[in-house]
Amino acid sequence: MRTWRFSYSFDTIGGMAEATYSIGEGPATRVSLSLPEGTAEAIRARVGKREFSAFIAEAVERELRGQVLDEYLADYESRKGPVSEQARQRARQVFDGVFAEEAEWPAAG
Repeated sequence: MRTWRFSYSFDTIGGMAEATYSIGEGPATRVSLSLPEGTAEAIRARVGKREFSAFIAEAVERELRGQVLDEYLADYESRKGPVSEQARQRARQVFDGVFAEEAEWPAAG
């Protein structure tokens, strides 16, 4: 299973230091991004210009977390076999109860 942690080095008074961040952690970094104009307009209409970057960051973080979960599930199933429907339903209940309440993840419904 992959571990999604990223490292970078930065200058400190005593020399170089290393910091490690998980998805959604760490200082903001500027990146260049190209989107279809219609997509960009839809985002601006939904959240405005000031929240555009936050909207993109949250969408990318959700996608990355989803991919990590998919990889974890595939790894688990390759080692232990398919997850039962009962276990899947229980997982949906847990995700709906925990993440949806915190408005971090949409309900798995």
